Amino acid sequence: MADKQAAAKKEDEAPSAEKKVVEVKPQKPILLIIVVIINMLVMSSVAMILWTSLKAEKAKPKLQDVVQGEHEDAEHKAAEAESEEYVGKLVPMETFLVNLAGTRGNKLVKINMELELDGAKVEEEIDKRKPQIRDIIIILLSSKTYDQVTTQEGKKTLRDEVRDTVNSFLVKGKIKHVYFTDFIVN
Repeated sequence: MADKQAAAKKEDEAPSAEKKVVEVKPQKPILLIIVVIINMLVMSSVAMILWTSLKAEKAKPKLQDVVQGEHEDAEHKAAEAESEEYVGKLVPMETFLVNLAGTRGNKLVKINMELELDGAKVEEEIDKRKPQIRDIIIILLSSKTYDQVTTQEGKKTLRDEVRDTVNSFLVKGKIKHVYFTDFIVN
């Protein structure tokens, strides 16, 4: 029996030895996995920051771009000044004799004007639409008061209003300037 007990003891010890081997499984390196994930996040963040800063650096204007832009701006201003010096075709309008607003017919304005055109096609259109243009200018003039047309600023404003109003319905071109050749208020 002692042999049986010794054999049973050995059998009991054998499974416990096997249990120790099974229990001593190597653990997964959780700490290593966490460090690798954090490292990957940090590296991707650094790469994103570098990429955006490089993109922003490329978007900044270089010295050559600024110089080229100033050169183009100077050319544009020179061309614009040259076009301002050129006086286009002048079309005289017939005399306007209109009662001013708010005067009950006591104040009259007599105006002769010429329209500076920006092309030949506009001249044809103005000749065809002269009654419309005269009508709209008469309505505009009759809406002005004595105080509005007697000051220098009022005359400039009237000139701009005439130009803008006539340009609003012209199709083939525009009026560049309006010149008053006579301006009498009585």
